[in-house]
Amino acid sequence: MTADPASSPLFTPTKVGAIGLANRVAMAPLTRSRAVAGDVPRPSAATYYAQRATAGLIISEATQISPQGKGYAFTPGIHSEAQLAGWRPVTEAVHKAGGRIVAQLWHVGRISHPDLQPGNALPVAPSAITPKGQAFTETGFKPHVEPRALEIGEIPGIVADYVAAARNALAAGFDGVEVHAANGYLLDQFLRDGSNKRTDRYGGSIENRARLTLEVTQAVVDAIGADRTGIRLSPVTPANDASDSDPAPLFTHVVEALAGLNLAYLHMIEGATGGARDVVPGFDFMALKRAFRGPYMANNGYDFALADAAVRDGRADLVAFGRPFIANPDLVQRMRTGAPLATPDKATFYGGDEHGYTDYPALAA
Repeated sequence: MTADPASSPLFTPTKVGAIGLANRVAMAPLTRSRAVAGDVPRPSAATYYAQRATAGLIISEATQISPQGKGYAFTPGIHSEAQLAGWRPVTEAVHKAGGRIVAQLWHVGRISHPDLQPGNALPVAPSAITPKGQAFTETGFKPHVEPRALEIGEIPGIVADYVAAARNALAAGFDGVEVHAANGYLLDQFLRDGSNKRTDRYGGSIENRARLTLEVTQAVVDAIGADRTGIRLSPVTPANDASDSDPAPLFTHVVEALAGLNLAYLHMIEGATGGARDVVPGFDFMALKRAFRGPYMANNGYDFALADAAVRDGRADLVAFGRPFIANPDLVQRMRTGAPLATPDKATFYGGDEHGYTDYPALAA
């Protein structure tokens, strides 16, 4: 049976923590690599995000919490006064358009390169294991290098950087933050036994590997409130050379611990990021949803029909859409009316100017 947009619960209001949403459609974080000098959001980012403010919730592009957290050229940060000044027009524009926006807090860990690090330092990681793949630098793609394993005495500083970034996000006008603990970046690197070979209290057992993610999330909650803090997880994605020998008990432990924090939401990548949903056949995402006991945002390969069914059936409270928002700034209205979707130009996804960024027209235009 074809889903009827007119009666879809996808377009009904809801609330995540302290943040009231006009509908249950989220705009997923989308790295666009268009920041300007100093890793400051480009001025037209205000236009870009405001164009998409009919989403119930916008999650900003991944935003580095510190200079060390940077892993891609031309991505924005949220750790300097200039960056905060660059984000304020963005949040103001989204709010003026009636939207809500949270900042995704990002430390890439080993998915970086000395060219992107202060003083050309080595990237940091739980363990000195070189990831497969290449880093996007200002002079092109370069192979990842062997990272430096973080000393245990450095870890409180990493937690403090997340806290400072969360406070900065609220100071810049964001409605809240999303802790990025997915896609093979630093927190996910600590979680997974493929990248974490530590023998101290941050490695080995599930409890130890989960420790940093839980410490960071607790610290952010203490700083800005659980009702303005969400988190993103990706239990089975192989993105950025992420792997774990037994993800089900690991992520059950993580989500059960997170449930006690009463977070605003859990943002779950169901499958391989941007790829197959059944990359680990039979993995039970609904068990994690039940364990969380709070608003659950589903993500990965959803179209309107799948999203409508997920919300109707209680398998999701919100659904995040990524690439469809690039070419369809009015995605919510198009889905609501059954209008066709425009196809994005992949050549303009990353880097460049306004072409492929702010020049996709709304259907009414």
